[in-house]
Amino acid sequence: MNNQNIILSIKDLEKTYKTSSEELAILKKLNMELKQGQTCVIVGKSGSGKSTLLNIIGGLDKATGGTVCVGGMNVSSMPEKQLVKFRREFLGMIFQFHYLLKDFTALENVFLPAFMAGVSKKHAMEKAEELLCAVGLKERMSHLPSELSGGERQRVSVARSLVNNPELILADEPTGNLDPANAEAVGNLLFSLSEKYGKTLILVTHDMNLASKGQIKYSIENGQLQELEI
Repeated sequence: MNNQNIILSIKDLEKTYKTSSEELAILKKLNMELKQGQTCVIVGKSGSGKSTLLNIIGGLDKATGGTVCVGGMNVSSMPEKQLVKFRREFLGMIFQFHYLLKDFTALENVFLPAFMAGVSKKHAMEKAEELLCAVGLKERMSHLPSELSGGERQRVSVARSLVNNPELILADEPTGNLDPANAEAVGNLLFSLSEKYGKTLILVTHDMNLASKGQIKYSIENGQLQELEI
């Protein structure tokens, strides 16, 4: 494998939570590698470590052991200031809840991350408009989150995750709060936009229909990744 194409390399990752009475090992010597442009889906029971794994990749949580390299950068050892820059410039993140700013329009919610990252107002606005059109919200740009449906709010989240042109998109149960029809629509959108813009996608889900769309499919079992046949 050409190392230049590897965007994510995880080696012997461990995550243990300690309480006063016990140690709970969530991730155990987990290894994973992804090339640029690949789509990867991870399923598993609640509490199996799916979200923990994403949070460690995104620098939102610290591993107990092992290394996580994203784009050649060692996330495991980054200081907080560098992690903020890494998440802003290299990652797109989508969660089960949309986390849109309630007093800002759909367009402003997508525009702001780019503008705050130093993109000119003109170019940030153009990019936001392009992405909102790409997610099917051309006619809804001036609406507040309260004026959008659940599916539309999550489409805004998808657009926002792409606005800073990230290399890697992390999606944690992005369709978990949606009805089946909207869940399928938003799921299909994520995969089609990842392909269109050449993004690497790691998606955590309970939805096996959505999971089947990934190029690479894993289940987390006993703290490790197992290849999944769907």
